[in-house]
Amino acid sequence: MKSRFLKKVLLEKSKSPLGRIIVLTGARQTGKTTLAKNCFPDYQYLSIEDPVLRIQYKELTANQWYANYPFSILDEVQKEPQLIESIKSVYDQYEKTRYLLLGSSQLLLLQKVKESLAGRCIIQEVFPLTLPEILTNGWNEAPKNSFFQDFLVSKALPDLLPSFNLYPDFSIKEEAFKYYLNYGGYPALINPLLKDDERVEWLRNYVRTYLERDIRDLADFKSLDPFVKIQRITSLLTGQLINYSQLGREAGVTSNTAQRFLQYLEISYQTILLQPWYSNTLKRLVKTPKLHYLDPGVQKAIVQKTGDLTGNEFESAVVAEIYKQSQAVGFKGPFYHLRTHDGAEVDLIIETETHFIAVEIKMTNNVSHTDIRNLKTLKNILTKPVLQSFVISNDKAIKKFPENILAIPASMFLT
Repeated sequence: MKSRFLKKVLLEKSKSPLGRIIVLTGARQTGKTTLAKNCFPDYQYLSIEDPVLRIQYKELTANQWYANYPFSILDEVQKEPQLIESIKSVYDQYEKTRYLLLGSSQLLLLQKVKESLAGRCIIQEVFPLTLPEILTNGWNEAPKNSFFQDFLVSKALPDLLPSFNLYPDFSIKEEAFKYYLNYGGYPALINPLLKDDERVEWLRNYVRTYLERDIRDLADFKSLDPFVKIQRITSLLTGQLINYSQLGREAGVTSNTAQRFLQYLEISYQTILLQPWYSNTLKRLVKTPKLHYLDPGVQKAIVQKTGDLTGNEFESAVVAEIYKQSQAVGFKGPFYHLRTHDGAEVDLIIETETHFIAVEIKMTNNVSHTDIRNLKTLKNILTKPVLQSFVISNDKAIKKFPENILAIPASMFLT
């Protein structure tokens, strides 16, 4: 079992007067139940997926909840939204109660939470394992911040050796990164007893379950076929700009329907959409979102691929990991991509209150001056200073360029 960054967060928040109700939401199989049970072993676990028990839980009064389940974990609570009203009533009447509400449908769960529990709960999202979490050796070993997370928190770079190969833990971190690119970060696949073909089979079953259950929860489709087409097309287009009209034509649906389907993929934690960065005074920037799948294992399973990643797939895997890691350390600043009409492009722009962090992602094994040319133009485009620019690649050498540009291996940056 792997440890999680959220472990410390949940334990701290549960002791706060504001943490009497904690909502854990995220994709199916990201480890919400395991996380909740291990953080709070004394809490009563209630599965709302059981249709018989679900009816019985609905009939409990606030007094009965307090008497029998004052400290409880309610799993898949979106299956019976009425229970959220029950928890609200218990919260309002009894100060000593503590609840964790778990759900894999962000839309259904959070809609009801916002309606009934506004101001009464803390919401935490659970993503697949990050690379620092994959590198842990058990539940009691706290994950160590990656190079990127340390920089995001401290805003400072450490002294660096000329190559990642010179670091003592190089081989371990390199192996973890290769594993992540092949199979992603879902906890069930970490088991060392699993064979590679079993991991591939699990991921393909996960995709089928997602379509049969999660999407059915989100929308009452007469036919799933158009959505399946959108899912497959977008998995092929990961790491690329998304044109809703073109996507709709290829899938045989309207532009609005294509956009709605992409929203389903996003709110069910399968993808993230990076909005373009632009300023009103810079009309030359393209205002088109860029799509990234949140897990490379799932993305490969959708297209039934087992080989090496393409450049766009590699970019998505890196962006997704950066996104997850930033969430793990509590960073809530916006992420963008940048592309101008004349072709200048930067893969990722991270905005803080006072500055930007820029990331260019390349699959190359040898970073050169050509790979940094777009980063050098950012000072003429962005409205805040660029604190640091990174070129993330497969080049094991660590290279410093002018204007605060650092080329660093992806396997080092993310571990």
